[in-house]
Amino acid sequence: MRVLVVEDEQLLAEAVATGLRREAMAVDVVYDGEAALQRIAVNDYDVVVLDRDLPLVHGDDVCRSVVDQGLATRVIMLTASGDISDRVEGLEIGADDYLPKPFAFSELVARVRALGRRATVPLPPVLERAGISLDPGRREVIRDGRSIQLAPKEFAVLEVLMRAGGAVVSAEQLLEKAWDEHTDPFTNVVRVTVMTLRRKLGDPAVIVTVPGSGYRI
Repeated sequence: MRVLVVEDEQLLAEAVATGLRREAMAVDVVYDGEAALQRIAVNDYDVVVLDRDLPLVHGDDVCRSVVDQGLATRVIMLTASGDISDRVEGLEIGADDYLPKPFAFSELVARVRALGRRATVPLPPVLERAGISLDPGRREVIRDGRSIQLAPKEFAVLEVLMRAGGAVVSAEQLLEKAWDEHTDPFTNVVRVTVMTLRRKLGDPAVIVTVPGSGYRI
C-alpha cells in the first residue's frame, strides 16, 4: 500500500510514517498542502493521511483536489478539533474518514488499511492464493499450515502480488507500491527482495518470473 502523510507537525508526521512503514506500507511525507498537491500529481497513492490545518494550501483544498480529479485515492483527515460540526464538514468536502487528535496509532492503522481496500477492487480481508494465506491486519503469512516470518518489505511485495490475482506485476509497480519516493529507481532491491521471499516461502516456488514483464503468483 502506498500512503502519503501530510502533516505540518514534523515530529508527528515522522512518527506516523515510521509506524506505517513498520506495517509494511510505503510512505512519503510532506509538511504543507502545496507539497501534497505536487506529490499527488505524480504518484499513485492508495491513501492520503491529511492534516486539515496546513500551511500554504489548506487541507480542505487538498481534499477537494483529490475529489475533483476523480482519483481512486482515499483521504483520512486529521484535526486537533473534535467538534462534530468539523467532522461533518470534512466529510462533506469529500474526505473518506475523519480522525481527531490525539488518536491511538492502532486505530489509525486500521482505518488506513480499511481505506486502502476501498481504493482498489474489493478483496477479502485475508488473501488466499497458491496455498498461501496472507492477513494484512495481523501481519501473518501461512503457507500450507506453516507460519512464515517476513520482513516488512517482503510482506509488502507478497501482498501486492497476491492482490494482483494472478496478473503480472512489473518491477516498477512493485517499487511504486512497496517502497517510497526516495528509493533509487535503478536499484536491484526488487529482485533481491523477490529472491529472499521465494526462499522463505519454500518449495514448490509460487512466484513466477515473466521475462521482460515482471512477476506473478
